[in-house]
Amino acid sequence: MLAFISFIGFTLLVAGFAYYKTRNAHLTDSTEGYFLGGRSLTGAYIGGSMLLMNLSTEHLVGLNGLSFRTGFIVMAWEVMAAMTIVLFAIFFLPRYLKIGISTIPEYLEKRFDKQTLTITSILFLGMYVISLLPIVLYTGAIALESLFQVSSVFNVDQQTALWLVVWGVGGIGAIYAVFGGIKAIAVADTINGVGLIIGGLMVTLFALAYVGDGNILSGLSEVYTSHPEKFNSIGDEDSMVPFSTLFTGLIVSNMFFWCCNQSIVQKALGAKNLAEGQKGVLLCAFFKLMIPSIIILPGIVAFHVFNGQMDNPDNAYPDLVQLVLPNVLVGFFAAVVVGAVFSTFSGGLNSSVTLFTVNIYKKSLKPDASEAQTVNVGKALGLGLAVVSMAVAPLVANAPDGLFYLIQQLQGLFNAPILSVVLVGLLTKRVPAIAAKLGLLFGVSAYILFNFIFKVDIHFFHLVGLLFAANVAFMLVVGKLYPQAPHEDVYTKQVDITPWSMTRPVAILIALSSVSMYVFLAQNKPNWVLSAYYVLAAASLGYVFWCIAKELGRNARVQKERIHSVSQ
Repeated sequence: MLAFISFIGFTLLVAGFAYYKTRNAHLTDSTEGYFLGGRSLTGAYIGGSMLLMNLSTEHLVGLNGLSFRTGFIVMAWEVMAAMTIVLFAIFFLPRYLKIGISTIPEYLEKRFDKQTLTITSILFLGMYVISLLPIVLYTGAIALESLFQVSSVFNVDQQTALWLVVWGVGGIGAIYAVFGGIKAIAVADTINGVGLIIGGLMVTLFALAYVGDGNILSGLSEVYTSHPEKFNSIGDEDSMVPFSTLFTGLIVSNMFFWCCNQSIVQKALGAKNLAEGQKGVLLCAFFKLMIPSIIILPGIVAFHVFNGQMDNPDNAYPDLVQLVLPNVLVGFFAAVVVGAVFSTFSGGLNSSVTLFTVNIYKKSLKPDASEAQTVNVGKALGLGLAVVSMAVAPLVANAPDGLFYLIQQLQGLFNAPILSVVLVGLLTKRVPAIAAKLGLLFGVSAYILFNFIFKVDIHFFHLVGLLFAANVAFMLVVGKLYPQAPHEDVYTKQVDITPWSMTRPVAILIALSSVSMYVFLAQNKPNWVLSAYYVLAAASLGYVFWCIAKELGRNARVQKERIHSVSQ
């Protein structure tokens, strides 16, 4: 009963706050309001929404399941994410806001042509329906079945219980996304993001206390002493995520996800100005560095607690939560899990709807559609995609290498082709539209051919990296042979694009923290690595302190001039 009360209480708190913050905004009456929150989002909402759009049950369940299998080496996804989020804040976001786009395919239309927009929109829609929405729902169902024992409550078998949870959570999430718009999603995501971090840290701390008989540090020491190999950040080439993949397909996958993925980028595209957008993006990067303690360490603790014996490692995290959390906190954590599912599911739906209505319906099917008609078509499509996702969700059960790994493999279909076209578009002026269209089609076809049909003996991340390089090279050759007239981006002045003055020093601190995690968790590292790291850290911190001193001096001058002006 305590678990149920705390579940309902936190859920109502989030819903009430989201309603309060958006009740008078009228942000579902127009396409810009519905899809971009009227370009009014501030840094806290952007950072929280980006984080929770990414961090959901496919991480809590899936990545902890991977760490149960392999250990800390899977932190590559999270640590590299922080690095690529920094890149997004410094390079991609200023350009996106300058040209005032609503979607990534819309940029490709401006840079190339309408057919490139259509192809990319279809690829994004396929990615959400195939590799994101169903898996998010299914991992959420696994977690809630373990936390609330739904099968016992309704006296049904576990598979039926999972179907019930998928349709229950998916149905509510669809309503949440379809009728609330992105502003409501962003506001609720911020609360749920805080709750998820707090709840996730509580699970880790309670689990370590469980191992250490009440002493958290003793529990951590026991887990580390018993399984030191699980804490190695490097691993070897036979591991699930070889260290070498950080420099091939893993960085490509992360760059696509954080710099080009519509469901993530859309949060920052709704920023009221570039400075707020950069603050929010870098806040998200900072939180990503904390995330391994929530979505990786518990999987290793579960390996220790359950003696490495579990039929399906994707059940490790839910079983650990049920074992170590007090009843009153189980309900709170279940509410946070549901919020995380809602966030990723509703964010994916909203982005899918945005892609279809803005890029296909409005541009090709019915260009003269009114704002109200466009929004209504989007709502209908959102409900339809939700039903398809709920029907497909339970079919992804028992992925041989875990659900999170399955997501990464499936997204390899889309990330290298789309990222290569976006990057070439941003970095060149004369590459023609035909190169972009052929690059998209080649990238998807080649990945299907080599990864799923011929199954070449190479890690799929290396394959992604090779295909990305091949796509870029191909487009550059076509641009050299058949150059178009130079393209120039036009500043639409929809938002102020003055950057945040502290973007670079904060970005350097985040990048240094990412490198530090790898250096200090790596086992058997040579002395020269530590020496190089200390030089890098000293130079980076020196630059950061210089920037802080410069900013403080500037603020002091501004304040002095203001006082002088008032006195006159």
